Amino acid sequence: AYNIHVNGVLHCRVRYSQLLGLHEQLRKEYGANVVPAFPPKKIFTLTPAEVEQRREQLEKYMQAVRQDPMLGGSETFNSFLRKAQQETQQIPTEEVVLEVLLSNGQKVKVTILTSDQTEDVLEAVASKLDLPDDLVGYFSLFLVRETKDGAFSFVRKLQEFELPYVSVTSLHNPEFRIILRKSYWDSAYDDDVMEHRVGLNLLYAQTVSDIEHGWIVVNKEQHRQLKSLQEKVSKKEFIRLAQTLKYYGYLKFDPCITDFPEKGCHVVVSAGNNELNFQVRLPNEQIKEGSFKVTRMRCWRVTSSVPMSNGPSGSSPGKSEVKLELAFEYLMSKDRLQWVTITSPQAIMLSICLQSMVDELMVKKSGGSIRKMFRRRVNGALRRSDSQQAVKSPPLLDSPDASREPMAKLSSKLTSVSLRGISHSSSANDVGANDFHGNYAFEGIGDEDL
Repeated sequence: AYNIHVNGVLHCRVRYSQLLGLHEQLRKEYGANVVPAFPPKKIFTLTPAEVEQRREQLEKYMQAVRQDPMLGGSETFNSFLRKAQQETQQIPTEEVVLEVLLSNGQKVKVTILTSDQTEDVLEAVASKLDLPDDLVGYFSLFLVRETKDGAFSFVRKLQEFELPYVSVTSLHNPEFRIILRKSYWDSAYDDDVMEHRVGLNLLYAQTVSDIEHGWIVVNKEQHRQLKSLQEKVSKKEFIRLAQTLKYYGYLKFDPCITDFPEKGCHVVVSAGNNELNFQVRLPNEQIKEGSFKVTRMRCWRVTSSVPMSNGPSGSSPGKSEVKLELAFEYLMSKDRLQWVTITSPQAIMLSICLQSMVDELMVKKSGGSIRKMFRRRVNGALRRSDSQQAVKSPPLLDSPDASREPMAKLSSKLTSVSLRGISHSSSANDVGANDFHGNYAFEGIGDEDL
């Protein structure tokens, strides 16, 4: 059996025969010339070396399928992952009540099936709130961890291949919650959302929350104006004023470590306005601030590792801390590219933010509408929109350093799919992610942006 990790998290356990069944189904639907080659069956018992070779081949196969826009976005592939997730966690299909939070702490309780996918749950929440169908796509469900001060640390955006109820309950920790939040970056789309009463209320609640938690920077005079608008219940005017403030629409991440401008610097990273903003504390305690534009990132990748345990012999190796890093190659000047690394448990979420910014930029550049980026039901089946075609697959890219082998990028929002044989390693050592996201917005924008 194999553990399948998606975005650095154990998603499910599957056997070779199950993966072979998926392969045959994909071949049947899309043709043998479209689906990658599958590791062949063996007549005799595999040696340990052959077992490891098969695992590597299966991992490459799963990544190749996920990279293909047609196969990776197919209902066949995504339903396979969802079913396997449910079976692994041994949660039967039954009706349950799921609690989804809004930005203001309000709880929305929806009755769903444990087997309902992310889109189904999102639609159930929207229906409970009376949010119109054409505005549902502007919002997403996020897995968050509630901190002691009542704020939220974002873990990841819930994806189409997972079951939200299973994802949150399998963590067995009440700190993990699901929250509804807007899922676009360009504040120009606020106008669409504010046209409807419920959309306006959701956006207003999120803006108030971001200000209260210090995500949006407000001076005394602005605070006074905002307070006055709040008292008058002038929600649109409140949002309009907030749009002019620093870090409006940004997602703020937990303090972490970066190697820029030098190794070991403490940094607070925020994502928004097509950039990653850094507030770095230098070794001399000086605070410096700067931004890295997504249009100047040639590519990025998330890597994960488990440090060797140097603790006492009685300590459990299963307790090792998994280290996640986001590294991006940045155009510092016209002829100088440099790798910048962020070491953070939220590296996956940072990568997803970058990818969604690129998606938005590319759709805008091609003259498309953001509404087309959102998934729509076609004959009852979920289909990914045409916008995915805007993010093409670039060629193989160089590694961030010479000690790492070149890896192909992963064009979807999945940071990685990795498999580890259950019989060969503990779950703490199972996390692996060495996949590049090539950035076509980098090529699409051009030198005039420098």
